[in-house]
Amino acid sequence: MTNQGSSHAQAAAVTDGTRPPRGPAIAVHVYTATGSVLAFLMVVAAVQREVSAALWLFLVAMVIDGTDGFLARKFRVKEATPGFDGALLDNIVDYLTYCFAPVVLLWIGGFLPAGWPGWVVACLPLLASSYQFSRADAKTEDHYFLGFPSYWNALAFYVVVLKLGPVATSVLIVGCAVLVFVPVRYVYPSRTVTLWRTNMAGASIWLLAWAAIVAQLPSPSPVLVAISLGYVAFYTAESVYLTVRR
Repeated sequence: MTNQGSSHAQAAAVTDGTRPPRGPAIAVHVYTATGSVLAFLMVVAAVQREVSAALWLFLVAMVIDGTDGFLARKFRVKEATPGFDGALLDNIVDYLTYCFAPVVLLWIGGFLPAGWPGWVVACLPLLASSYQFSRADAKTEDHYFLGFPSYWNALAFYVVVLKLGPVATSVLIVGCAVLVFVPVRYVYPSRTVTLWRTNMAGASIWLLAWAAIVAQLPSPSPVLVAISLGYVAFYTAESVYLTVRR
């Protein structure tokens, strides 16, 4: 998983004494900003009940989020555009694509309880992620996410794939909202040094499985679903283990 994303402003490359060109840096910012357009399209797809289209857009947004940080470091965007806060842009886009749009999909799709309980459950991810994205220590210096990293898009994906009802969906949402405040250090697949190759391979397989599963909806292969869930189990177990071991 790639969660809410690779930050522009982290770890700029060692400079050679000259400011890097602005053009590539601006292009990287625009690349990140396209996620806001994807978020709009996700909401449109949800309103039109085009669930598969929304899940495809989730995938594209994750690919962008998983690659923009690398590009930002490569083109030294913090040095090239010092007056522009790429980290803030990244957080805004991630909130929209990882939290807001998935909640809209769950609401419009009828996966949440009816009446006021549904309103309460829908508000939990929005409020919890507002806190999580505003934390100064949301990403640790050694490249972990502190607390559940707002993978609401993945939660929505499994709700759709597993055809979960409102009660099961609500339990998952409440549990993940609580985990935002629990100081487990979740692996940042593209940045965490420990088991980096394993984590990147696992995340890549998970993304490929996502694509294959969406292509097969509404009846995806149970094997693909098992592989996808297997990575989630591995990711969670690894994160808890590395937190306890520390």
